[in-house]
Amino acid sequence: MTSVAERFLRYVDIDTQSMDDQEQVPSTEKQKNLGNLLKEELEALGVSRVRMSSHGYVYGEIPANTDKAGVPALGFIAHMDTSPAASGANVKTQIVKNYDGGSILMNRELNISMGPEDYEDLADYIGQDLITTDGTTLLGADDKAGVAEIMELASWLMAHPEFPHGKICIGFTPDEEVGRGSDFFDVEDFGADVAYTVDGGAIGELEYENFNAASAAVTINGVSIHTGSARGKMKNALLLGMELHNLLPVFENPACTDGYEGFYHLDDMKGGVEHCVMKYIIRDHDMEKFQAKKRLMEQAASYMNAKYGEGTVVLEMKDSYFNMLEKIKPHFELIDIARQAMEDAGIQPKVTPIRGGTDGARLSYMGLPCPNLCTGGHNFHGRFEYISIQSMEKIVEMLKNIVKLTLESNRK
Repeated sequence: MTSVAERFLRYVDIDTQSMDDQEQVPSTEKQKNLGNLLKEELEALGVSRVRMSSHGYVYGEIPANTDKAGVPALGFIAHMDTSPAASGANVKTQIVKNYDGGSILMNRELNISMGPEDYEDLADYIGQDLITTDGTTLLGADDKAGVAEIMELASWLMAHPEFPHGKICIGFTPDEEVGRGSDFFDVEDFGADVAYTVDGGAIGELEYENFNAASAAVTINGVSIHTGSARGKMKNALLLGMELHNLLPVFENPACTDGYEGFYHLDDMKGGVEHCVMKYIIRDHDMEKFQAKKRLMEQAASYMNAKYGEGTVVLEMKDSYFNMLEKIKPHFELIDIARQAMEDAGIQPKVTPIRGGTDGARLSYMGLPCPNLCTGGHNFHGRFEYISIQSMEKIVEMLKNIVKLTLESNRK
């Protein structure tokens, strides 16, 4: 087994599941368990300025070993938490060596298996060594694979002082999965001029476009009265909520969209006749279309209030993050370098828009241009997550190439 795989297996043993709707960061204290381990490992490697903030962010630096002028300080960032969507506790891993292309038995007792008939990307990994779980938890490759790959890069750089490079900044964040990974990220103290998040999926993914995103909480205030005397008096909040939802475009939902197409997603609905709360997320890559979607949500609320009385619908809408493309365009050399680094490592680049968000989007708007790189994982946030050991090895090579090309590009 290689060092990057050993690191990864060590990290997935630590439960770092984050939790929605918490005020504090990190949302779960157990994320600091991995943070403390990473801090200790960075210190043992001899990395400089290793520190962990009160909010659980872990930082470190590898000083430049060249006096070449004009080389930007380069950052690599990954998140420590795993998704609330599935358990990350008591992860039981298995290594499927020399995968033969057939069905993988994950759990004999529970009769859980995974095969290419359901997960067609498995066919790309015939002959490789895959890491899966026993089918009862997620694996945590999102983003402990990214953490392991960055740590392996740091280990290699510290062991090879003859390899010239500029300043390298390392950052590990909590709470990315609940949208708060950048809340307390100290860009100035981090010390990088540009950076990459290592938080993507299949090998080759290179992402520098993501959704513009907003959240909307819709509170419906109804009137409850005995059903025997309800005529002309009852206002059923649940039915009013359904009416409001039907004012939105029927095909602009996640199940009917892909690529650059945006959507409204009703993520949660709770309540009864008297009171109902609906939670939406609103997404679009195009800023004009994004703003139009928010206006339509406002118009729907206004229409319902005009029809049923002011205060029937209370809309609270908040922007979450924006498309990083606008902040990456002036630094497009980051993309050119990443493409070349992949090709030099024998990886075919696959540029795709992110149908979601990433810490890199918010960091880009905080002054740190930050596109997203692959980790090699598949089927994130669920029990059928897997990753190829060979992919992780290739990605470490890609990161080394990025360091090399960043230095060389500033010699021209």
